Amino acid sequence: MDFAAHNEEVRRVREAFEARRPVRVPIEFNLSMRYFIADRQINVDGMTWKDFFESPEMMFQMYMRRHRFVRYNVVADWEMGPPEKEWPGAAVDFQNIYEAAWLGCELRYIDERDNPPDIWPMFKEAKEKLYDTEIPDPLHGGLMGRVYEFYEYMEERRRNYLLEGKPVGATSVPTGTDGPFTLACALRGPTEVCLDMYQDEAYYHDLMDFVMRAIISRMKAWRQLLGQPEKSQSFGFADDSIEVLSPQAYKRFVLPYHKRLVEEFSLGGPNSIHLCGRASQHFKILRDELNIQAFDTGFPSDLGKCRQELGPDVLLRGNIHPELLREGPPEGICKAVKDLCQSGVMEGGRFILCDGNNVAPLTPLAHMRVMYEAGKEYGRYQRAC
Repeated sequence: MDFAAHNEEVRRVREAFEARRPVRVPIEFNLSMRYFIADRQINVDGMTWKDFFESPEMMFQMYMRRHRFVRYNVVADWEMGPPEKEWPGAAVDFQNIYEAAWLGCELRYIDERDNPPDIWPMFKEAKEKLYDTEIPDPLHGGLMGRVYEFYEYMEERRRNYLLEGKPVGATSVPTGTDGPFTLACALRGPTEVCLDMYQDEAYYHDLMDFVMRAIISRMKAWRQLLGQPEKSQSFGFADDSIEVLSPQAYKRFVLPYHKRLVEEFSLGGPNSIHLCGRASQHFKILRDELNIQAFDTGFPSDLGKCRQELGPDVLLRGNIHPELLREGPPEGICKAVKDLCQSGVMEGGRFILCDGNNVAPLTPLAHMRVMYEAGKEYGRYQRAC
């Protein structure tokens, strides 16, 4: 394809979107490392998840393959083709288990080839162990010690590495959080946490306090190490497990901890959140209580309804069903894009079209191209907003 023409169009689309005078919706894809390890045309040497988790060189190489593959093959509203100056850096990527594994949950390789490892809740059978558990060193304790080692290795590796004759940017590490309630569920088990709320509320709050102290200490330590400010004007986080809660339960049991998190790391917002489950019952509360003005959503959310409830100024990002995107048919993908764009979500010009949320492994590139072209057709604004 003509990368220069594509990149110029993307520049115009992005500038118009940021100026609140959009010509069409931006279109993106969420691509986890699961997609790249599962594809044997990318993962040419059959790297397993154990290889990826235990070898910094393997992790580095897979990220280099990922960056090259995306820029030459996945058509979306991002820069494509060879970069002008440098390639994006690698990421120290222990998926969604890094926080729980750092705190002591056992990491288990269930299916080394096709699925990332998981953890076993450390307080599931013996909740009282909470009171004997110390928070590990945020830089060198538990799994974060491996994160530190991988980070140092990758930073040294990239200094002597050229990809297609161009250097590689800085290595990224997890300086955010997947959310305090989600982490509590990982440590204790989701059913157990929900029962604790009503059967042993004191224990629930002890667990959440432990989780909060751990998250805050880790985030501050890594931000200091990387020379990042402790607080930023806008702060983003996730907490997918709140989807199991009613709005009343969320306000009583979780919102105080979210407020504490935002107070620690935000200078006031606007803030953002990733919620890929059925969590839209909380969106208005999050907007009003935490100044959340951007929502990254999963396929269960009705974005037309969300737009009606939240108004035209909130950014909504989502949310074509990943299984439809993988299996098709192409005409079904086109219809889903058309229906979403015509649901009212485009009102105000604050909508980004993407999958909801993560492209499934083995999704054909042709299906992503179908979604992209449908977004360009049905995501146009009749006039600037």
